[in-house]
Amino acid sequence: MAKQIDPVPRALAGGTAEPLDSVAMADVPGDLLPGPRILLGPGPSMADPRVLRAMGTPLLGQFDPEFTAVMNEVMELLRAVFQTDNERAFPVPGTGRAGLEAAMVSLLEPGDRVVVAECGRFGLLMIEIAERCGATAVPVHAEWGRMVEPEAVAKALEAGPTRMVAVVHGETSTGVLQPLDELARLAHAHDALLVTDAVVTLGGCEVATDRWGADVVVAGTQKCLSCPSGLAPITYNARAEAVLENRRTKIRSNYLDLVQLQRYWSPDRFNHHTAPTSMVFGLREALRACLVEGLETRFERHRLHGAALRAGLEVMGLRLFGSSPASGRLPFITPVLVPAGVDELRVRQRMVRDFGIEIGAAFGPLQGKIWRIGTMGYSARRQNILLGLAALEASLSAEGFSLPKGGGVAAAAAHYQKFGAGQDDAGNSLGARGPGQY
Repeated sequence: MAKQIDPVPRALAGGTAEPLDSVAMADVPGDLLPGPRILLGPGPSMADPRVLRAMGTPLLGQFDPEFTAVMNEVMELLRAVFQTDNERAFPVPGTGRAGLEAAMVSLLEPGDRVVVAECGRFGLLMIEIAERCGATAVPVHAEWGRMVEPEAVAKALEAGPTRMVAVVHGETSTGVLQPLDELARLAHAHDALLVTDAVVTLGGCEVATDRWGADVVVAGTQKCLSCPSGLAPITYNARAEAVLENRRTKIRSNYLDLVQLQRYWSPDRFNHHTAPTSMVFGLREALRACLVEGLETRFERHRLHGAALRAGLEVMGLRLFGSSPASGRLPFITPVLVPAGVDELRVRQRMVRDFGIEIGAAFGPLQGKIWRIGTMGYSARRQNILLGLAALEASLSAEGFSLPKGGGVAAAAAHYQKFGAGQDDAGNSLGARGPGQY
Protein backbone atom coordinates (compact mmCIF):
# COMPACT_ATOMS: atom_id res chain seq x y z
CA MET A 1 0.00 0.00 0.00
CA ALA A 2 1.39 3.45 -0.95
CA LYS A 3 2.59 5.58 1.95
CA GLN A 4 0.18 8.40 2.78
CA ILE A 5 1.76 11.87 2.75
CA ASP A 6 0.44 14.39 5.22
CA PRO A 7 -1.34 17.12 3.18
CA VAL A 8 0.17 20.09 5.02
CA PRO A 9 3.89 19.50 4.34
CA ARG A 10 3.01 18.25 0.87
CA ALA A 11 1.13 21.47 0.17
CA LEU A 12 3.89 23.62 1.61
CA ALA A 13 6.35 21.84 -0.68
CA GLY A 14 4.21 22.81 -3.65
CA GLY A 15 3.52 19.22 -4.58
CA THR A 16 -0.27 19.06 -4.61
CA ALA A 17 -3.29 20.77 -6.06
CA GLU A 18 -5.56 19.27 -3.43
CA PRO A 19 -7.27 21.58 -0.92
CA LEU A 20 -5.60 21.76 2.47
CA ASP A 21 -7.21 19.89 5.32
CA SER A 22 -8.93 22.59 7.37
CA VAL A 23 -8.47 20.58 10.56
CA ALA A 24 -4.76 20.11 9.94
CA MET A 25 -4.40 23.81 9.14
CA ALA A 26 -6.19 24.92 12.30
CA ASP A 27 -2.92 25.27 14.22
CA VAL A 28 -1.03 26.99 11.38
CA PRO A 29 -0.80 30.79 11.80
CA GLY A 30 -2.57 32.89 9.22
CA ASP A 31 -1.04 35.50 6.94
CA LEU A 32 1.20 38.02 8.67
CA LEU A 33 -0.74 41.27 8.40
CA PRO A 34 0.25 43.65 11.23
CA GLY A 35 -1.97 46.65 11.76
CA PRO A 36 -0.74 49.93 10.28
CA ARG A 37 1.22 52.06 12.72
CA ILE A 38 2.67 55.55 12.88
CA LEU A 39 5.81 55.06 14.97
CA LEU A 40 6.48 58.13 17.10
CA GLY A 41 8.45 56.43 19.84
CA PRO A 42 12.19 56.47 20.60
CA GLY A 43 12.80 53.69 18.09
CA PRO A 44 12.26 51.98 15.84
CA SER A 45 11.15 54.70 13.48
CA MET A 46 9.07 54.04 10.40
CA ALA A 47 11.14 52.37 7.70
CA ASP A 48 11.71 54.38 4.55
CA PRO A 49 9.79 52.66 1.70
CA ARG A 50 12.93 52.87 -0.42
CA VAL A 51 14.75 50.82 2.21
CA LEU A 52 12.02 48.17 2.31
CA ARG A 53 12.05 47.97 -1.46
CA ALA A 54 15.82 47.49 -1.47
CA MET A 55 15.53 44.75 1.16
CA GLY A 56 13.09 42.89 -1.09
CA THR A 57 15.58 42.48 -3.92
CA PRO A 58 16.93 38.96 -4.63
CA LEU A 59 19.68 37.64 -2.41
CA LEU A 60 23.30 37.39 -3.49
CA GLY A 61 26.04 35.20 -2.08
CA GLN A 62 28.29 36.98 0.42
CA PHE A 63 31.31 36.77 -1.89
CA ASP A 64 29.45 37.36 -5.15
CA PRO A 65 31.30 40.17 -6.98
CA GLU A 66 28.07 42.17 -7.15
CA PHE A 67 27.65 41.90 -3.39
CA THR A 68 31.24 42.79 -2.56
CA ALA A 69 30.76 45.85 -4.77
CA VAL A 70 27.74 46.75 -2.62
CA MET A 71 29.87 46.26 0.50
CA ASN A 72 32.39 48.75 -0.86
CA GLU A 73 29.60 51.22 -1.59
CA VAL A 74 28.25 50.84 1.96
CA MET A 75 31.68 51.66 3.41
CA GLU A 76 31.99 54.77 1.26
CA LEU A 77 28.47 55.88 2.17
CA LEU A 78 29.19 55.33 5.86
CA ARG A 79 32.29 57.51 5.68
CA ALA A 80 30.17 60.30 4.19
CA VAL A 81 27.41 60.06 6.82
CA PHE A 82 29.87 59.63 9.72
CA GLN A 83 31.77 62.63 8.27
CA THR A 84 35.09 60.81 8.44
CA ASP A 85 38.08 59.77 6.37
CA ASN A 86 38.64 56.68 8.53
CA GLU A 87 39.62 53.55 6.65
CA ARG A 88 37.44 51.51 8.96
CA ALA A 89 33.72 52.15 8.47
CA PHE A 90 31.43 49.13 8.21
CA PRO A 91 28.35 47.58 9.87
CA VAL A 92 28.61 45.07 12.71
CA PRO A 93 25.96 42.34 12.31
CA GLY A 94 23.50 42.94 15.14
CA THR A 95 21.69 45.84 16.78
CA GLY A 96 23.35 48.97 18.11
CA ARG A 97 24.22 47.15 21.31
CA ALA A 98 26.22 44.61 19.28
CA GLY A 99 28.25 47.49 17.88
CA LEU A 100 28.92 48.86 21.37
CA GLU A 101 29.94 45.45 22.66
CA ALA A 102 32.18 44.91 19.63
CA ALA A 103 33.96 48.19 20.30
CA MET A 104 34.39 47.66 24.01
CA VAL A 105 35.24 43.95 24.03
CA SER A 106 37.78 44.49 21.24
CA LEU A 107 39.48 47.54 22.73
CA LEU A 108 39.40 46.71 26.44
CA GLU A 109 41.49 44.20 28.32
CA PRO A 110 41.05 42.98 31.90
CA GLY A 111 42.14 45.64 34.36
CA ASP A 112 41.79 48.57 31.93
CA ARG A 113 40.25 51.71 33.40
CA VAL A 114 37.18 53.17 31.67
CA VAL A 115 35.64 56.54 32.51
CA VAL A 116 31.94 56.42 31.59
CA ALA A 117 29.88 59.61 31.28
CA GLU A 118 26.44 58.55 32.51
CA CYS A 119 23.23 60.56 32.46
CA GLY A 120 20.68 57.88 31.56
CA ARG A 121 19.87 54.26 30.85
CA PHE A 122 22.38 53.80 28.04
CA GLY A 123 25.25 55.24 30.03
CA LEU A 124 24.46 52.56 32.61
CA LEU A 125 24.61 50.01 29.80
CA MET A 126 28.14 51.12 28.87
CA ILE A 127 29.19 50.68 32.50
CA GLU A 128 27.82 47.14 32.47
CA ILE A 129 29.52 46.23 29.19
CA ALA A 130 32.87 47.58 30.44
CA GLU A 131 32.60 45.51 33.60
CA ARG A 132 31.71 42.40 31.61
CA CYS A 133 34.94 42.96 29.66
CA GLY A 134 36.88 42.77 32.92
CA ALA A 135 37.60 46.50 32.93
CA THR A 136 37.28 48.87 35.88
CA ALA A 137 34.41 51.26 35.18
CA VAL A 138 34.62 54.73 36.72
CA PRO A 139 31.17 56.33 36.37
CA VAL A 140 30.82 60.10 36.07
CA HIS A 141 27.16 60.65 36.89
CA ALA A 142 24.88 63.52 36.00
CA GLU A 143 21.28 63.95 37.00
CA TRP A 144 19.04 62.28 34.42
CA GLY A 145 17.90 65.03 32.08
CA ARG A 146 21.18 66.97 32.32
CA MET A 147 24.42 66.74 30.33
CA VAL A 148 27.60 65.39 31.91
CA GLU A 149 29.93 68.27 32.68
CA PRO A 150 33.42 68.04 31.10
CA GLU A 151 34.98 69.22 34.38
CA ALA A 152 33.69 66.07 36.10
CA VAL A 153 35.17 63.88 33.36
CA ALA A 154 38.50 65.74 33.64
CA LYS A 155 38.60 65.07 37.37
CA ALA A 156 38.00 61.35 36.81
CA LEU A 157 40.74 61.20 34.18
CA GLU A 158 43.24 62.82 36.53
CA ALA A 159 42.69 60.04 39.07
CA GLY A 160 44.55 57.38 37.10
CA PRO A 161 45.71 55.99 33.73
CA THR A 162 42.68 55.42 31.53
CA ARG A 163 42.19 53.34 28.40
CA MET A 164 38.82 54.73 27.34
CA VAL A 165 36.26 57.46 27.86
CA ALA A 166 32.82 56.09 26.94
CA VAL A 167 29.92 58.47 26.30
CA VAL A 168 26.42 58.41 24.85
CA HIS A 169 26.01 61.14 22.25
CA GLY A 170 22.21 60.99 22.27
CA GLU A 171 20.69 59.56 25.45
CA THR A 172 17.27 58.36 24.27
CA SER A 173 16.12 57.58 27.79
CA THR A 174 16.21 61.26 28.79
CA GLY A 175 16.48 63.27 25.56
CA VAL A 176 19.97 64.62 26.33
CA LEU A 177 22.38 65.54 23.51
CA GLN A 178 25.94 65.38 24.88
CA PRO A 179 28.59 67.63 23.24
CA LEU A 180 31.65 65.58 22.29
CA ASP A 181 34.48 67.85 21.18
CA GLU A 182 35.62 68.83 24.69
CA LEU A 183 35.38 65.22 25.91
CA ALA A 184 37.54 64.11 22.98
CA ARG A 185 40.14 66.73 23.85
CA LEU A 186 40.21 65.59 27.46
CA ALA A 187 40.46 61.92 26.52
CA HIS A 188 43.36 62.52 24.14
CA ALA A 189 45.19 64.65 26.70
CA HIS A 190 45.22 61.56 28.92
CA ASP A 191 46.08 59.14 26.08
CA ALA A 192 42.62 57.59 26.21
CA LEU A 193 40.19 56.70 23.42
CA LEU A 194 36.81 58.40 23.10
CA VAL A 195 34.18 55.76 22.33
CA THR A 196 30.79 57.18 21.41
CA ASP A 197 27.29 55.71 21.27
CA ALA A 198 25.63 57.53 18.34
CA VAL A 199 22.90 54.93 17.88
CA VAL A 200 20.11 57.50 17.84
CA THR A 201 21.95 60.50 16.36
CA LEU A 202 23.50 59.25 13.11
CA GLY A 203 21.40 60.60 10.25
CA GLY A 204 19.38 62.94 12.47
CA CYS A 205 21.88 65.52 13.67
CA GLU A 206 25.53 66.22 13.13
CA VAL A 207 27.97 63.43 13.94
CA ALA A 208 31.26 65.09 13.00
CA THR A 209 33.55 62.16 13.76
CA ASP A 210 36.82 63.63 12.50
CA ARG A 211 36.23 67.27 13.41
CA TRP A 212 35.28 66.38 16.97
CA GLY A 213 38.10 63.88 17.35
CA ALA A 214 35.95 60.86 18.24
CA ASP A 215 38.07 57.71 18.01
CA VAL A 216 35.21 55.21 17.80
CA VAL A 217 31.60 55.95 16.87
CA VAL A 218 28.85 53.31 16.92
CA ALA A 219 25.39 53.80 15.42
CA GLY A 220 22.18 51.89 14.77
CA THR A 221 19.95 51.49 11.75
CA GLN A 222 16.47 51.70 13.28
CA LYS A 223 16.45 55.29 14.50
CA CYS A 224 17.16 58.31 12.28
CA LEU A 225 18.36 56.14 9.39
CA SER A 226 14.86 54.60 9.09
CA CYS A 227 16.13 51.12 8.31
CA PRO A 228 14.95 48.05 10.27
CA SER A 229 17.03 47.05 13.25
CA GLY A 230 19.79 44.53 12.62
CA LEU A 231 23.07 46.28 11.80
CA ALA A 232 25.33 48.55 13.85
CA PRO A 233 27.42 50.90 11.70
CA ILE A 234 30.80 51.60 13.27
CA THR A 235 33.82 53.69 12.40
CA TYR A 236 37.15 53.97 14.18
CA ASN A 237 40.44 55.71 13.50
CA ALA A 238 44.11 54.75 13.46
CA ARG A 239 44.47 55.41 17.21
CA ALA A 240 41.83 52.77 17.93
CA GLU A 241 43.27 50.38 15.38
CA ALA A 242 46.67 50.66 17.05
CA VAL A 243 45.09 49.53 20.32
CA LEU A 244 43.61 46.52 18.52
CA GLU A 245 46.99 45.62 17.05
CA ASN A 246 48.83 45.90 20.36
CA ARG A 247 46.53 43.87 22.60
CA ARG A 248 48.24 41.61 25.13
CA THR A 249 45.32 39.17 25.33
CA LYS A 250 42.92 37.53 22.91
CA ILE A 251 39.64 39.36 22.28
CA ARG A 252 37.02 37.63 24.42
CA SER A 253 34.39 37.42 21.68
CA ASN A 254 34.74 35.75 18.31
CA TYR A 255 31.57 37.09 16.72
CA LEU A 256 32.19 40.68 17.88
CA ASP A 257 35.94 40.69 17.20
CA LEU A 258 36.65 43.92 15.33
CA VAL A 259 39.94 42.57 13.97
CA GLN A 260 38.12 39.74 12.21
CA LEU A 261 35.21 41.96 11.21
CA GLN A 262 37.48 44.56 9.60
CA ARG A 263 39.16 41.79 7.61
CA TYR A 264 35.75 40.64 6.42
CA TRP A 265 34.99 44.20 5.31
CA SER A 266 38.30 44.52 3.45
CA PRO A 267 39.79 43.17 0.22
CA ASP A 268 40.80 40.06 2.24
CA ARG A 269 37.08 39.07 2.49
CA PHE A 270 37.97 36.96 5.53
CA ASN A 271 35.16 34.44 6.03
CA HIS A 272 34.03 35.55 9.47
CA HIS A 273 30.24 35.26 9.18
CA THR A 274 27.50 35.22 6.55
CA ALA A 275 26.44 38.80 6.01
CA PRO A 276 22.71 39.57 6.36
CA THR A 277 22.52 40.45 2.68
CA SER A 278 19.06 42.01 2.74
CA MET A 279 20.00 44.21 5.69
CA VAL A 280 23.14 45.39 3.89
CA PHE A 281 20.98 46.30 0.89
CA GLY A 282 18.65 48.21 3.21
CA LEU A 283 21.51 50.06 4.90
CA ARG A 284 22.93 51.03 1.53
CA GLU A 285 19.61 52.59 0.54
CA ALA A 286 19.18 54.31 3.93
CA LEU A 287 22.61 55.92 3.68
CA ARG A 288 22.04 56.86 0.05
CA ALA A 289 18.76 58.53 1.07
CA CYS A 290 20.68 60.64 3.62
CA LEU A 291 23.05 61.92 0.97
CA VAL A 292 20.34 62.47 -1.65
CA GLU A 293 18.45 64.62 0.86
CA GLY A 294 21.68 66.29 1.99
CA LEU A 295 22.96 65.97 5.54
CA GLU A 296 22.31 69.57 6.61
CA THR A 297 18.85 69.54 4.98
CA ARG A 298 18.10 66.31 6.80
CA PHE A 299 19.26 67.75 10.12
CA GLU A 300 17.10 70.82 9.57
CA ARG A 301 14.08 68.61 8.81
CA HIS A 302 14.54 66.86 12.14
CA ARG A 303 14.85 70.19 13.95
CA LEU A 304 11.71 71.53 12.23
CA HIS A 305 9.44 68.62 13.13
CA GLY A 306 10.74 68.32 16.69
CA ALA A 307 10.14 72.03 17.25
CA ALA A 308 6.62 71.82 15.78
CA LEU A 309 5.82 68.96 18.13
CA ARG A 310 7.09 70.91 21.13
CA ALA A 311 5.10 74.00 20.09
CA GLY A 312 1.96 71.90 20.13
CA LEU A 313 2.75 70.26 23.46
CA GLU A 314 3.31 73.65 25.10
CA VAL A 315 -0.11 74.94 24.06
CA MET A 316 -1.65 71.69 25.33
CA GLY A 317 -0.28 72.52 28.79
CA LEU A 318 2.31 69.74 28.83
CA ARG A 319 5.79 70.21 30.27
CA LEU A 320 9.04 68.72 29.02
CA PHE A 321 11.38 66.66 31.17
CA GLY A 322 15.01 67.74 31.65
CA SER A 323 16.91 70.88 32.49
CA SER A 324 19.61 70.98 29.82
CA PRO A 325 19.74 74.03 27.53
CA ALA A 326 18.37 73.69 24.01
CA SER A 327 21.85 72.84 22.71
CA GLY A 328 21.87 69.85 25.07
CA ARG A 329 18.53 68.40 23.95
CA LEU A 330 17.96 65.92 21.15
CA PRO A 331 15.84 67.64 18.47
CA PHE A 332 14.04 64.40 17.62
CA ILE A 333 13.40 62.80 21.04
CA THR A 334 10.99 64.80 23.19
CA PRO A 335 10.51 63.61 26.80
CA VAL A 336 7.13 64.75 28.13
CA LEU A 337 6.13 64.77 31.79
CA VAL A 338 2.93 62.79 32.45
CA PRO A 339 0.37 65.15 34.04
CA ALA A 340 -0.78 64.41 37.58
CA GLY A 341 -3.77 62.10 37.69
CA VAL A 342 -3.19 60.72 34.18
CA ASP A 343 -2.51 57.02 33.66
CA GLU A 344 0.44 57.07 31.24
CA LEU A 345 -0.07 53.45 30.14
CA ARG A 346 -3.75 53.96 29.32
CA VAL A 347 -2.86 56.97 27.18
CA ARG A 348 -0.34 54.95 25.18
CA GLN A 349 -2.74 52.04 24.85
CA ARG A 350 -5.54 54.32 23.62
CA MET A 351 -3.26 55.98 21.07
CA VAL A 352 -2.37 52.59 19.59
CA ARG A 353 -5.87 51.13 19.77
CA ASP A 354 -7.83 54.14 18.47
CA PHE A 355 -5.29 55.87 16.24
CA GLY A 356 -2.56 53.34 15.40
CA ILE A 357 0.07 55.70 16.83
CA GLU A 358 2.89 54.56 19.11
CA ILE A 359 4.79 56.74 21.57
CA GLY A 360 7.33 55.46 24.07
CA ALA A 361 7.41 54.71 27.77
CA ALA A 362 10.42 55.33 30.03
CA PHE A 363 13.09 53.37 31.91
CA GLY A 364 14.08 52.96 35.53
CA PRO A 365 13.32 55.90 37.83
CA LEU A 366 11.41 57.66 35.03
CA GLN A 367 9.06 54.76 34.32
CA GLY A 368 5.47 55.93 34.51
CA LYS A 369 6.59 59.56 34.79
CA ILE A 370 7.40 60.55 31.20
CA TRP A 371 6.52 59.71 27.63
CA ARG A 372 9.21 59.76 24.96
CA ILE A 373 8.01 61.01 21.58
CA GLY A 374 10.29 60.44 18.62
CA THR A 375 10.29 62.35 15.35
CA MET A 376 13.03 60.47 13.55
CA GLY A 377 13.85 59.59 9.98
CA TYR A 378 10.84 58.76 7.82
CA SER A 379 8.56 59.35 10.82
CA ALA A 380 9.58 63.03 10.83
CA ARG A 381 6.78 64.27 8.57
CA ARG A 382 4.25 67.06 8.99
CA GLN A 383 1.22 64.77 8.77
CA ASN A 384 2.59 62.46 11.46
CA ILE A 385 3.24 65.30 13.89
CA LEU A 386 -0.24 66.75 13.48
CA LEU A 387 -1.89 63.33 13.76
CA GLY A 388 0.20 62.50 16.81
CA LEU A 389 -0.81 65.71 18.58
CA ALA A 390 -4.49 65.15 17.75
CA ALA A 391 -4.34 61.57 19.05
CA LEU A 392 -2.56 62.65 22.23
CA GLU A 393 -5.15 65.37 22.83
CA ALA A 394 -8.03 62.93 22.46
CA SER A 395 -6.33 60.35 24.68
CA LEU A 396 -5.59 62.90 27.40
CA SER A 397 -9.14 64.24 27.25
CA ALA A 398 -10.42 60.70 27.82
CA GLU A 399 -8.31 60.69 31.01
CA GLY A 400 -10.04 63.85 32.22
CA PHE A 401 -7.10 66.15 31.49
CA SER A 402 -8.31 69.62 30.53
CA LEU A 403 -6.68 71.19 27.48
CA PRO A 404 -7.66 73.57 24.67
CA LYS A 405 -9.51 71.70 21.95
CA GLY A 406 -7.39 71.61 18.79
CA GLY A 407 -4.78 73.87 20.37
CA GLY A 408 -1.82 71.55 19.92
CA VAL A 409 -2.50 70.90 16.24
CA ALA A 410 -3.10 74.61 15.58
CA ALA A 411 0.16 75.59 17.30
CA ALA A 412 2.17 73.02 15.34
CA ALA A 413 0.53 74.10 12.09
CA ALA A 414 1.36 77.73 12.89
CA HIS A 415 4.98 76.72 13.52
CA TYR A 416 5.16 75.05 10.12
CA GLN A 417 3.63 78.07 8.43
CA LYS A 418 6.08 80.40 10.20
CA PHE A 419 9.00 78.46 8.78
CA GLY A 420 7.54 78.05 5.31
CA ALA A 421 6.63 74.41 5.72
CA GLY A 422 2.87 74.63 5.16
CA GLN A 423 0.65 71.94 3.75
CA ASP A 424 1.55 70.90 0.22
CA ASP A 425 -0.81 72.26 -2.44
CA ALA A 426 -2.79 69.30 -3.79
CA GLY A 427 -3.74 71.33 -6.85
CA ASN A 428 -5.99 69.60 -9.35
CA SER A 429 -5.01 66.15 -8.13
CA LEU A 430 -8.26 66.13 -6.13
CA GLY A 431 -10.43 66.87 -9.15
CA ALA A 432 -11.01 69.86 -11.39
CA ARG A 433 -13.25 71.60 -8.86
CA GLY A 434 -12.47 69.69 -5.70
CA PRO A 435 -12.97 66.12 -4.48
CA GLY A 436 -15.84 64.26 -6.07
CA GLN A 437 -17.00 67.12 -8.32
CA TYR A 438 -17.40 67.01 -12.07
